[in-house]
Amino acid sequence: MSLPVHLVSSLAGVSVGAPVTVEGDEAHHAVAVRRLRVGESVVLTDGAGTSVVGEVSSTGKRVFAVTATSVDVVPAPEPAVTVVQALPKGDRGELAVEVLTEVGAARVVPWAASRSVAVWKGERAEKALGRWRATAREAAKQARRSWFPEVAPLASTAEVVALVEAASLAVVLHEDATLPLASVDVPASGTVLVVVGPEGGLTEEEVAAFVAAGAASVRLGGEVLRTSTAGVAAVAALLSRTPRWGAPD
Repeated sequence: MSLPVHLVSSLAGVSVGAPVTVEGDEAHHAVAVRRLRVGESVVLTDGAGTSVVGEVSSTGKRVFAVTATSVDVVPAPEPAVTVVQALPKGDRGELAVEVLTEVGAARVVPWAASRSVAVWKGERAEKALGRWRATAREAAKQARRSWFPEVAPLASTAEVVALVEAASLAVVLHEDATLPLASVDVPASGTVLVVVGPEGGLTEEEVAAFVAAGAASVRLGGEVLRTSTAGVAAVAALLSRTPRWGAPD
């Protein structure tokens, strides 16, 4: 049975035998909801490459302490994958974030595409972004990731163009593209960027802007996927041809 994973703010300098204290909502959920007990083993991670396996030494109302029995530090996975996700309607955005986190995306960028039905403004934007970030955090724990993904603030099309320009490889998923995703060369390092459009599809102007910035307009296949699942399919197809998923350098 897999050990429960809990997120802590920092594990800097922690060594075997050292105590680690977990506080706040994370500790409350563990102690009050999961009924964590002294003597149980857990995994602690800072979401930035360091994980600790340890034994619970004490519990309180909103706190518990762990004695480290092992410490593991891993480098950030290469290539790093960023997914620009156009805002979908309803809770499909959270579904997209969840599956992208599970498959290994390093960064998810919500994007206000021209044809996005959902609109993020003011307090609604803050709440929606908070839900995406909470979803990523919980999915990362479930997936037992040492590196948690970043969910960036809402991006404009101009900001996405800048991301395309900076990427080692950028692809735009487009149902009318003739170039198959399987034909692009995937770098073993750097940043791979995937742009996923909204339910209404990308506009010609958006595709043209991204291609002019260096992106390849690609199709996944004959089927048209939902915006909430197209990204995870593309990321999986790309990672299958990298050292991260066992392909040779």
